[in-house]
Amino acid sequence: MINTQHQARLIDEIDISFKAGHGGPGRVSFVPHNPHGGPDGGDGGHGGDVYIRTTTDLTALKAFSNKKVVEAVDGEMGGKNKRNGAAGADIMVELPLGSILTEKESEKIIELDSPGSVILICQGGIGGRGNAALAHSRRTTPRFAQKGRPGESKTFLVSLKLIAEFGLIGLPNAGKSSLLNSLTNATAKIGDYDFTTLEPNLGVYRNKIIADIPGLIEGASEGKGLGIKFLKHIEKTKVLLHCIDSTSSDVKRDYLIVRNELASFNKDLLDKEEVILLTKTDEISDQELKAKQKKLTSLRKKVLPISILDDQLLANLRKILD
Repeated sequence: MINTQHQARLIDEIDISFKAGHGGPGRVSFVPHNPHGGPDGGDGGHGGDVYIRTTTDLTALKAFSNKKVVEAVDGEMGGKNKRNGAAGADIMVELPLGSILTEKESEKIIELDSPGSVILICQGGIGGRGNAALAHSRRTTPRFAQKGRPGESKTFLVSLKLIAEFGLIGLPNAGKSSLLNSLTNATAKIGDYDFTTLEPNLGVYRNKIIADIPGLIEGASEGKGLGIKFLKHIEKTKVLLHCIDSTSSDVKRDYLIVRNELASFNKDLLDKEEVILLTKTDEISDQELKAKQKKLTSLRKKVLPISILDDQLLANLRKILD
């Protein structure tokens, strides 16, 4: 079962620092009321570890919008009578499936591409030895103990590439968000102007994730419009649903603009399975619709007319999604 809301605001890039717990200090202690009593200070507890678990909740990065440092618990100081201090509690951090973690210092990359996988990201420091453990034949009554070691600390750039079954792509105002809302009960913002969608919106249709990718324009791969910020989300999308506004004066040109931007960003995107959705068909005549369908059919792609006001056309699309 996919653990995500029908639709939610998505944070797709953020810096997060992870800090494992410090090892607890050893204790300096001696057996009380015993003239021959030796050292009995216990060892400090191990610092807590930091783990990452992959979740299918693609909005999980939102939890770090106001808290960007994650710390495990320090180990406790050793006790008397050779009792060791308690280990610090580990912490489990959930990050979305499709996240790519780049460590700032080493530039090491970790990809989270397996649901439910668990990774040790920062190891806690070992506890310091108490004076009981430090005693030996030549040093029978040590009056000192070890302090314990610091835990690992790492900072990552966490960048999310959506792993969605279907990605709605197309020029701005092509009807992507309206279609997402109709298919999934999402509540993506819609409006009759460019760049209504400023971030990817997510919807779930029968346990399948649909991503509404913000509108691309000519030159997006060079930074124009919303730039390449969202092109990366198309890379791991399995099927592209290419929305083209049927009221456009040149539907084939609209199609080629987006395809050219995909190719400029990553030519492999052109090999993805693609279905052309000719949207807003309720706003044009049947004769005009047939002419535009014929023009797009020359691209040797499956072309499906769509209107969010036509239940039968929506049913045709749902057969593809099933």
